[in-house]
Amino acid sequence: MESVSLQRPAWKWQVLSLFLLCGWGWVSGQIHYSVVEESELGTVVGNVARDLGLKVEELPGRRLRLGSEESLRYFAVRLDSGTLVVSQRLDRERLCGAAASCVLSLVMENPLQLHRVEVDVLDVNDNAPQFPKPEVVLEITEVANPGTRL
Repeated sequence: MESVSLQRPAWKWQVLSLFLLCGWGWVSGQIHYSVVEESELGTVVGNVARDLGLKVEELPGRRLRLGSEESLRYFAVRLDSGTLVVSQRLDRERLCGAAASCVLSLVMENPLQLHRVEVDVLDVNDNAPQFPKPEVVLEITEVANPGTRL
């Protein structure tokens, strides 16, 4: 009588473990902050080092930096504290366009890691409406066509 082995090959659990570890790095790399559009220069947006679980002393050696020229113009990472700060007056429409939030790339070169940082630039209505009179009375007839401009 022959015996049948029901053991699975050992490499399957290793491949699965490697896949899960890689996927964990992609998922854990997302950070989300909010900042008001008219923030002063030097306003702290968030503490990147703390949120990534890094020690401040490691940052210069890891060569932490923002990835794109556009984000470098508006934001900066302070290596002495690990904070993301505003480096230029924020213009939401110019920085984010029609998107709900701006996406910045944060790069660490030693070892190479790429983290996604979402920043919600909260729009400030800097042009409040002004009316010549405090109250306007409109008289609209009942027979006005739908869509009539007044």
